Amino acid sequence: MRPNFRSLQAEQLERSLKPFLSARKVTRPQKGWIRALRQASGMTLRELAMRMKSGLPSTAKFEKSEAEYRITLKSLRRAADALGCELVYALVPKQGNIRDLMERRAKEAVTSDVLAVEHTMALENQAVGKVQEKIADEAKRLLEK
Repeated sequence: MRPNFRSLQAEQLERSLKPFLSARKVTRPQKGWIRALRQASGMTLRELAMRMKSGLPSTAKFEKSEAEYRITLKSLRRAADALGCELVYALVPKQGNIRDLMERRAKEAVTSDVLAVEHTMALENQAVGKVQEKIADEAKRLLEK
């Protein structure tokens, strides 16, 4: 991928994800969002099942699977619609931003190569040191590709 395109793509993605960054701090209810929203709105499990056009056992299974991180996005969307909610879905970097993620990935990609070359050079008594600088330089070069 060309550097200008990658940089532009990263900037666009960064702008799109900005509203979601604060979601990293939100703690999911222990028994899941479906149950929490259903109970907060005063809706019974039976009512949710009717709105989802599914049986009571299936609806209870949806709640349980969401609480256990096993629910599909399709099922989560169905439940959200039945609850009168919008499913908001995004993947955000655990730390920092998209640029930081790109830089970490580039450093990971070049670290083993640089260390292998440095090791080989050391075996031949030709090591030049400054490994961390080499990794940073090579990662920067990789990002500019």
